[in-house]
Amino acid sequence: MKKNLLIVLLLAIVAGFCWWYFHLRLLSNLNPAYREYAYVSNGKSNTISVIDLRTFELAKTIKVGSSPTGIAANGKKNEVYAVNSGSANVSVIDAERNEVVATIGLHGAPFFIDVSADGKRGYVANSGSANVSVLDLDQRKVIATIRVGSAPGLARISPDGNTLVVSNRDSDSVSLVDTQALSVRDTISVCHQPEDIAILPDSSKAFIACSGSAQVASINLKNHKLLALLDVGKTPTNLALKPDGGELIVCNFDSDTISIIETSTDEVSGSYLIGTHPSRGVVSNDNSRLYVSNFGSNAIAVYDIDLGKVVASLSVGAQPDGMALSPSQNYLLVLDSQSGDVTVIQKRKPRKLEPGEYGLLTMIPAGVQPNNVVVKSFLSTKAPR
Repeated sequence: MKKNLLIVLLLAIVAGFCWWYFHLRLLSNLNPAYREYAYVSNGKSNTISVIDLRTFELAKTIKVGSSPTGIAANGKKNEVYAVNSGSANVSVIDAERNEVVATIGLHGAPFFIDVSADGKRGYVANSGSANVSVLDLDQRKVIATIRVGSAPGLARISPDGNTLVVSNRDSDSVSLVDTQALSVRDTISVCHQPEDIAILPDSSKAFIACSGSAQVASINLKNHKLLALLDVGKTPTNLALKPDGGELIVCNFDSDTISIIETSTDEVSGSYLIGTHPSRGVVSNDNSRLYVSNFGSNAIAVYDIDLGKVVASLSVGAQPDGMALSPSQNYLLVLDSQSGDVTVIQKRKPRKLEPGEYGLLTMIPAGVQPNNVVVKSFLSTKAPR
C-alpha cells in the first residue's frame, strides 16, 4: 500500500514539474509587455483580487468601495470597472498599474455595469432608485440618468450600441432605451421578476430570464414586440449565449437543470439534469463546450453541446458561482463564493500521467465572498514600477 502511494505521489510530482516546465517555456516566448489578468470582486472584503494568468499567482489586492459586485473590462483601453453596491459608486481601475484612478458616484444599490463595444460608455442599473446611470468613460462622469421601471437589476447594451435593455424586477417589465436620445423608447410587460439578459450578436433579439415564473421572454428589438414566453425550469438565474448566437443555455437553479433555447425559432429544444443548483454558465469560443457551476454540489459540469451530454464533473471549492475562461480557452477560473478562493482548471491533451481532459491546476486565495470575475489581456505601454 505504501509503495502504491509513493508511486502515485511521484507521478503527481512529475506531472506538475512537466506542466511548469512547458508553461515557463511558453512564458519565455511571450512579448515582455504582454499582460493577462483576472479581476475578482470580493463582495464582503471591499476589494478586487488581481490574478496574474501568466503565473497563476495573486498579483495584487485593490481596495475599492463597499460591497463590490459587478465588474467589467473596457475592450478599447486598459481599464476595469468595479460596481460597489454598498457605496453606490464605480471604481475605475487602471489595468496598467492595477490602481484605482477614479470613483464615479451613482444612485441607490447598483449591482452590474455593461460597457459599449466602442469603450466610450458604461451603463449601470440602480436597483434602489428605479433609474439607469449613463457614464462617459473618457471623462469619467455620469452624463445622464434615465428613469426606468421598479428595481432594475441589469442594463445590457446591444452589440450595435443602439439599444439598452433594462430588466425591471419589481415591475415585471423591460425598458428599451435609445442610447442616442438617452430616453426610454418603450416599456414591455414580460414575465415575473425579470433579471438576466442576453442579446443576439446581430442585435435583433433580447432574451430575459424571469426567475419568478420559470420563463424566458423573447423580445424583437426592431419592432419592440414580445415574441414569446418560453417555459424553462424553476428559478432561471443565468443565460449563457453561444458566441455564434444560435443557442441560449438557461441555468435553472431550483430544477437542477439547464434548458436549451433555439434562438432563431424561439423554441426550447430540451432540458437536461446538470447538477445541484446550477448558478452560472460559460460557453467556449468554439461553441462546443458549456461549463456550469453547480452551487449546491461544489462541482463544475462540463457539457458537450454537440453530443448533448455531460462529459465531466470537476470538484472545486465551496459554493462555486462566477466563472471565466482564459483568452487561450485552456484555463477555467471558478469563484468559490463560500471558501473565498479561485479554482483554476486546466484543459489539456490527455497523457499517460494525466489521462483526463481536465485537471485541477491550482487554487488561489481571494477575498471574502468572491462573486464576479472578468479577464483582461493587453500589451502594456507603461514601464513597471
